Amino acid sequence: MREYLLTLCIVAAVTYLLTGPVRKFAIAAGAMPEIRARDVHREPTPRLGGIAMFGGLCAGLLVAAHLTNLKDVFESSNEPRALLSGAGLIWLLGVLDDKWGVDALIKLGGQMIAAGVMVLQGLTILWLPVPGVGPVSLTPWQGTLLTVALVVITINAVNFVDGLDGLASGMVCIAAAAFFMYAYRIWFGYGLEAAAPATLFAAVLMGMCLGFLPHNAHPARIFMGDSGSMLIGLVLAAGAISITGQVDPDAMKLFAGSETAAVHATVPVYIPLLLPLTVIAVPFADLVLAIVRRTWRGQSPFAADRGHLHHRLLEIGHSHSRAVLIMYFWSALIAFGAVAYSVNSAGVWFVLAIVVLSAVGLVLLLLPRFTPRVPRWAESFVPPRYRRRVATERTAVTTPVAARAEEPEPAEASEAGEPGQPETVAPEPLSAGLNGATAIGDRSRFTHRRKIGTPQ
Repeated sequence: MREYLLTLCIVAAVTYLLTGPVRKFAIAAGAMPEIRARDVHREPTPRLGGIAMFGGLCAGLLVAAHLTNLKDVFESSNEPRALLSGAGLIWLLGVLDDKWGVDALIKLGGQMIAAGVMVLQGLTILWLPVPGVGPVSLTPWQGTLLTVALVVITINAVNFVDGLDGLASGMVCIAAAAFFMYAYRIWFGYGLEAAAPATLFAAVLMGMCLGFLPHNAHPARIFMGDSGSMLIGLVLAAGAISITGQVDPDAMKLFAGSETAAVHATVPVYIPLLLPLTVIAVPFADLVLAIVRRTWRGQSPFAADRGHLHHRLLEIGHSHSRAVLIMYFWSALIAFGAVAYSVNSAGVWFVLAIVVLSAVGLVLLLLPRFTPRVPRWAESFVPPRYRRRVATERTAVTTPVAARAEEPEPAEASEAGEPGQPETVAPEPLSAGLNGATAIGDRSRFTHRRKIGTPQ
């Protein structure tokens, strides 16, 4: 565990220190695209943050290869080298896309090539643990197709969710933390060395996200771009492939005792079938909804729009930071819930906790639909828009302006010299003298208020 934590800290430190110089390089190289219709930010922001993340990945693997215990992973398995090869290809493709732009079909082909390179070096699914049947061996073609499909889906799911400051890096970090807990339990609890590469990948992925997140938090100073989003998506998929298709469920020796005990004991075996989907459940749902929405409108599934989940959260009234935190909450609930279920699948308290937390999440989602009134004594603990005095202040500000607008103005000569033309009085803005976060009135994040899904 100490060596895993050391690797994580080194990856985070290298990524954090490289992000500053990379930002200056991106500005000098002109990797600051114009603001598009679907973007939320208001100022051109440099990209190419994936360069720093790839540097952290290389540093972490290099250090881990020289540690006392982790170096056995490199000696007994070729999976770290396979990950580095595939990550290098997908990172290079992302850098080209961030600077010059790459067609969607070309990117899809590059993702498939990167996955194929990992398959050729041994990082592939060899068998699947099927409930009620046991381990089912796959032919080389079946394993290759399934591996490529999982890599492409995960990469695009992470890429789709990268729409708000700090959203993709934070959600993937949460997913990697849950995956690290599961993989470490399989490796340490059951003594399966085949789970060590997946544990290492999860630790490296957490370091990449944690190191980049301070620079990418709202307001972001740099974006990871496709070079970063596709990279962390590939690393997440590599860990899922390693522990799903490389660890033999029979090695856990869980199939002894009564049938009921065997069913509960084999839950950790079947969780790998679901965990790769649960850790990207929110991005995957966004991906599916985007494909259905665009296809229904007769557009290409790769056509960009502003109908993603994070865009909808902003539209219903959530602030940027609160929308990101809500997405964090649901990702953590699904990912850590799956890991907890693998440990104790029959606990009543576990099910009750999931239900309560889900209810809390629904309340947070619907929070902008109503404005609760808090007691006078609690007004100092809530944002200004929930205080009773807001209505009084708004009345005090708007009344003089309205009264002045209704009063007849004295006849004065106009600029053209014609008498009898009243002078036009411009109404004062309601939020004059107030900061943006505490301004009175609707808090819109968009210049044009329009229905979700309509073209700009």
